[in-house]
Amino acid sequence: MLVSAKEMLQKAREGKYAVGQFNINNLEWTKAILLTAQENNSPVILGVSEGAGKYMTGYKTVAAMVSAMIEELNITVPVALHLDHGSYEGAKKAIEAGFSSIMFDGSHYAIEENIEKTTELINITNAKGLSLEAEVGSIGGEEDGVIGAGEIADANECKQIADLGVSMLAAGIGNIHGQYPANWAGLDFEALARINEATGNMPLVLHGGTGIPDDMIKKAISLGVAKINVNTECQLVFAAATRKYIEAGKDLEGKGFDPRKLLAPGFEAIKDIVKEKMVLFGSVNRA
Repeated sequence: MLVSAKEMLQKAREGKYAVGQFNINNLEWTKAILLTAQENNSPVILGVSEGAGKYMTGYKTVAAMVSAMIEELNITVPVALHLDHGSYEGAKKAIEAGFSSIMFDGSHYAIEENIEKTTELINITNAKGLSLEAEVGSIGGEEDGVIGAGEIADANECKQIADLGVSMLAAGIGNIHGQYPANWAGLDFEALARINEATGNMPLVLHGGTGIPDDMIKKAISLGVAKINVNTECQLVFAAATRKYIEAGKDLEGKGFDPRKLLAPGFEAIKDIVKEKMVLFGSVNRA
């Protein structure tokens, strides 16, 4: 059964670890992440961008697939199905479809409008027992057509959004989506410390988890980050494992072209990277 992310993130913040949000793109992705979470007794958040939702034919299809998979695979760890970087209308559609957690990305609006729209969605999600993530200060880079300039979030604006009663808060601190460039300046921990102090016990969210050094991840967790998003890294290892299989000619051996065999190396690669992140984030045996 799908659950809200609120309780798992409050426990993570108190326990000084983070829950991973791993974005899903198809059945293989979803199955790999769910099995890894179960094997490692870790809570997990399945992230779905609006683009991935459309690719998988719609939010209703995604919610039905995930719910059925949890039942068929006997998944007992806490699982939240979370809309990633949702628009206002997209958030409403995901709620109707059965998602258990929603992100409304109002970071591109003026703070007044961000507050207004976030407040409306809080009223809806609270009534349904769902968790809500808001964003202040855009995340750099591009993900599924969502482009951010990479602004450092203002601590006072973060407090205004946190005080509305959101379940978690994403704040830009120099993190970016996609692969980090060689000249990346790193996370702004002074800004994170200010945001953490201003928002009290609010679970903070670190987007763009791919490529951030382990020591920075651990420091971010110590400063209130309780949810870390990983997407690009899963895509990279899946592509690399699939390429290796094809370049070795495995698809030409026997029935190696069968999708179940062709996609198996990528599936295992995702399981390996998800386990690695769960260990790093400290969520193993926290379910």
